Amino acid sequence: MAKLKILFVDDEESMRKVMDIRIRSWGYDMLEASDGKEAISSLRNKKPDVVILDYMMPGMDGIATLKRIRRINPKIAVIMFTAYPDEAVMEGVEKLKVSAFIPKLSIYSDSHAALEGAIHLVEKAIRKKEQ
Repeated sequence: MAKLKILFVDDEESMRKVMDIRIRSWGYDMLEASDGKEAISSLRNKKPDVVILDYMMPGMDGIATLKRIRRINPKIAVIMFTAYPDEAVMEGVEKLKVSAFIPKLSIYSDSHAALEGAIHLVEKAIRKKEQ
């Protein structure tokens, strides 16, 4: 069984570095993108299984990126990981079929445990479909 490829999209380099270490330590392969445009390119060329997407990014924000992701691959699992977890944001992304919405409190917070749990749930769903 191949490892899941996770595309982590965040404009903060320090967050990408920390999450690269975390996600690999959880047993997954990690791809990274620093903005929405790079995420779309990676989605097309590297075919990740899961996208973890930051909401607030310069240029193409998380919602705009998610809309483009859905046009390319309507079924890919997307986890929204954001420092701005308000109701309006959550309602907007629910319509775009987000698998999980995890508040990003800081790079050192317990939100990593919630993110790991969300990835495991997505992985189970993907594996079940493969059977």
